Amino acid sequence: MNTKQCRGRPMCSREGRLTVLPWATTQGCPYVFLMIVTLCFFLAGQACAEFRAAIAVRDVTPDPLLPVSGGVGPTNPANRKIGRLTVRALTLENNGTRISICSTDFLGFPGVLCEKVRKLVPDIPPENILIGATHNHSAPDCYGFPDQTGKTTADIKYLNSVCAKLADAINETVTDLKPSFARIATGRAQGKIAYNYYAEQLYDPRCDVIQILDRQRRPFATLVNYACHPEVIGPDQGILCSDFVGPLYDRIRQQTGGAGIFMNGALGGMVTADCRGPDGEDIQTWEECVRIGSLLADEALRIAADAQIQENPKLICKHTTIKFPVENDALRTIVELSPLDFELGEDGSLSTQVNVVNLGSAQILTIPGEALPNMGYYLKRKMHGEHNLLFGLTNDAFGYIMVKEDFNSFERYGYITRTCLGEMTGEIFIEKALKFVDACPRPEKTAAR
Repeated sequence: MNTKQCRGRPMCSREGRLTVLPWATTQGCPYVFLMIVTLCFFLAGQACAEFRAAIAVRDVTPDPLLPVSGGVGPTNPANRKIGRLTVRALTLENNGTRISICSTDFLGFPGVLCEKVRKLVPDIPPENILIGATHNHSAPDCYGFPDQTGKTTADIKYLNSVCAKLADAINETVTDLKPSFARIATGRAQGKIAYNYYAEQLYDPRCDVIQILDRQRRPFATLVNYACHPEVIGPDQGILCSDFVGPLYDRIRQQTGGAGIFMNGALGGMVTADCRGPDGEDIQTWEECVRIGSLLADEALRIAADAQIQENPKLICKHTTIKFPVENDALRTIVELSPLDFELGEDGSLSTQVNVVNLGSAQILTIPGEALPNMGYYLKRKMHGEHNLLFGLTNDAFGYIMVKEDFNSFERYGYITRTCLGEMTGEIFIEKALKFVDACPRPEKTAAR
């Protein structure tokens, strides 16, 4: 745990062993010595069970600018930038469990890049590092999508620098961990933020918030979990930016919510930012990004404001591996041509890490892509927390995840069918993930006020 040794107190090592201070010898009274040793072990146990947290941010804006990606296919050149791209790490620790929740300002952050980050972090188990993408459509390509000639504009040197900076942020949080409290809440985000482009009301308006407070009960980190495509600007305007997520972070900071961290949810098919003007046409401006990001930040802070403070929330992190067959020829070609060295199994499948995290009264399930809203509702309904969070596009980003009834069934779902690994992708994920959820310990119940 890297706990600093205090004068007159034991030091608790990472393995939970006790370092006995030099003055504690058998030269004195044996009864006094026994009492001292007993007290030391008690204090060491208390220190190891203390909830601690830290957050760190790194700027990963490319200089010079790189082409931006809005989905499968060729990238588009960028000739100017607004704001900055960041990677963020929120690290939590309690009772010997340490995890880091990370967010990156990209369309997706594939598992091969996640593994590069994990190898650079010595003090957190690699399976306890959860790396998500905001699904920003105005950032460089992290997949290596080929164009019509098979070439890609993915910049491997830049992507390696992103991995190094994220690892550096995680390592900083390990050093900066401090005693903390948590505030966890769920509520409906009001106002004109998101809608479903395919079916206006088919989306989840709930916003889940995890706020971390110092011992003076001042927020220093606010995690916002909400399902919505950040694509107000999109990839076609020659602008590199973080879309509405950057203004979300700015507003959280301005309103004293500390550093923000955005984890997307079940946003597939096609939950997008509601930037429609009075005439029904999209308002694709930075001012609209600011409006939506600021509104979402205000709603998240409102939802969290009256939540009960959890002073020592229990922390559990479990992981499993789920394997998906790649039935989609187009996606298989992308995997094979990408310079990122994706690995297919001998049977042509892709494997990914899936996590379940319990934090106090909340339960979190990671999803390696864009689950459709109906899947999101079902998964949350079957989870076991008072607050159930879905971290979409986390630990991997395999495109759309849909159930077999929707796969290739509607003309409207043509695009998402073409960017889904296969007909059974959703079925496999639901079955394996919920079986894993049921096998994990249950979250705590919030104590009555």
